[in-house]
Formats: sequence, structure tokens, C-alpha cells
Amino acid sequence: MTDPTIRLDPMSRVALLVLAGVAGFTALKLAEDIFAPLCLALVAGIILSPLADTLERRLRLPPMSVAAALPMLGIIAVGALAFAVEPLVGRMVDQWPTIRWELRGVVNDFRGFVQNVGQVGDEVQRALGGNGNDAEAAAPSVPSLTDALFVAPRVAAQILIFIAALFFFLLTRADIYAWMARHAGQRLGGEALLTRIRTAERLVAHYFMTISLINAGLGIALAIALGVLGMPGAIAWGAGAALLNFVLYVGPATMVAGLLLGGLIAFDGWTSIFPAVIYLVLNGIESQVVTPTFVGRRIAVNPLAIFVSLVFWLWFWGPLGGVIAIPVLVIVLAMLDVFDDPAPQAEEPPLPAPKPAETA
Repeated sequence: MTDPTIRLDPMSRVALLVLAGVAGFTALKLAEDIFAPLCLALVAGIILSPLADTLERRLRLPPMSVAAALPMLGIIAVGALAFAVEPLVGRMVDQWPTIRWELRGVVNDFRGFVQNVGQVGDEVQRALGGNGNDAEAAAPSVPSLTDALFVAPRVAAQILIFIAALFFFLLTRADIYAWMARHAGQRLGGEALLTRIRTAERLVAHYFMTISLINAGLGIALAIALGVLGMPGAIAWGAGAALLNFVLYVGPATMVAGLLLGGLIAFDGWTSIFPAVIYLVLNGIESQVVTPTFVGRRIAVNPLAIFVSLVFWLWFWGPLGGVIAIPVLVIVLAMLDVFDDPAPQAEEPPLPAPKPAETA
């Protein structure tokens, strides 16, 4: 009788894995409105799991209360931040005509260069058979209130999915880990896989707790420096810097652009660039000195891997992808056992020495 087991050659296995990966990412892209908040909730749940365990064990709070309290505290924190930032946003909207005039003055200093670039563009456009009016006609219009009302239910649904998924994950995470150990641990063993999951959870939580404290310190330092400089809304700028610093590269670039605009509103002349310069100095100290010192090489992530992950997830899910890019990367690397385990491991007893071979 022939063996009914189907054995695939290595190339066929690789092809099947590639096809499965493409199909999986296609499904994630098509169902972005569902999977994006779900993924964000799972990442947030993994980061908050050690805190939830502490509240349940040390304070002896019911798991239901902990799972409900943590998302509610997050909502309150976001609401407080929005309340603090609202006056600053309103001020920037009111001062937008002034910002335009300031920017126009900067552009006028380079008028000759801009005109030369414009002439080259016009020649290329005429060579392609177009004209300048086509570009103006194709310019996107400003979103109206009706557009915002149509988008609001979609955003509200994503927020509800995120809160519900985070609540149920925090409530049932132990059962989820046990199920994964039973059904996906045939190769490593159930206990070994469960240990790796717990280790990944602890590493990720430790990493992002440290990063959160560093970002909070950056925000406080920026708020103090801008307050001394006389920048309006210094506390709001500090809070924004702390939050945007979680999105590497994109967050600091956004802060620099915002501080340049804020400086144009608050100050005149070269003083207007001082807020952005102060932030660049503080961000450089944070990224080159503070973070490597406190995070350490044990959980250091290759900059190329960070950049590739950030670019991919920004392209894949937009701003929300930029938020989860680094957490997902750290979780995957932790599950692959790339980092060292921060917990001290018990020393294994030495193996007995082999007995010498008996001679005849």
C-alpha cells in the first residue's frame, strides 16, 4: 500500500507560504476598517497585560473590573489631551491668514529660484500637451461638513471595535494563551510556547513602558523650554511631542513642521524658528543618548528593520499603521526569541561526566 501522506518539496512549501501571506495581507487590506482597530487593540492589550496582572494579583481586583477600567482610563486621557490641545488648534486656525503671509514672505526671498523652477515646469507641461489651468482644476477641494458627517460613523465604529476588542482581550488573555499553547505548540511543546508568549509579553511591555517614560520626559522638557521662550500653549506642545514620538521619523517631522508654523504665529523674524530648533536639540539628545542608555542593547531593534516596518505599515494602513508598526515589529522579534530574556533564568545542573570506557 502507498503512503497516503502528501509530502511537498521545499520549493512548493515556500510557494504555498508566499501565496498564503499574499492572501492574508490582501484580506487585511480589504477589511481595513475591521482589522486595523482589532490589531491596535491586541497590541495595546499585550502592552497593558503586565499592568492588568499587577492590578489583579496585588490589589485583588476582579478581572472584569480591570478589563473595563483600563480602556476607560485611556478614553479619559485622550479626552483630557484633546481638551488641552483644542485652544492651540483654534488659535492656529484663526491665525492661518497670518501664517500664509509669513510663508509668502519666506517664499519671496527665493522668488528667483521659484520662478526658474516654474518656467521649467511650464515648458515640460506644454511639451506634454497640458496647461496650467488643468492643475488648478484637478486640485482637491477642501472637505465640507457633509463629508465629515459621512466619515464620522466609520470612525465611531472603529473606535467601538477597538474598545470592545481591548476589553475582551484583557479579560480572556490567559485563555487565549492557553489555547495557543495547546493547538500551536506541537513543535516546541505547549509549555515552551506558553513560556515564549509570556516572555514576549513581558519584553514588549518593558520596552514600551521605558519608551513611554522617555517620551514623557521629552514632552516635559519641551514644555518647560517653550514656556521659558514664551511660546503659547507650551503644555499642549509638550503633550503632542510625547505622543508623536511613538511614531518614529514621521512623528518628529510632524512636530518640527507644527513648531515652525507655531513659531511664525508667536514670534517675528529669526526667533520664529527657535521652537523647532529647541525640539530638534531635545529630540536628538533623546534618540542618541537617553533611549540607547535606558533601553539598552538587549531590546535594541535594528534601525533598518524599524524603517522598513514603518514604511510598510504606513503604506498599508495609513496613520494607524504608523502607530502599530513598531509594536508589531517588537512583538514578532520577541516571539522569534531575538531578544534576551530580562528575567533571570535558573541555572541548570551540570551534566554528569561520561564514564571512561572499560578496557578488556
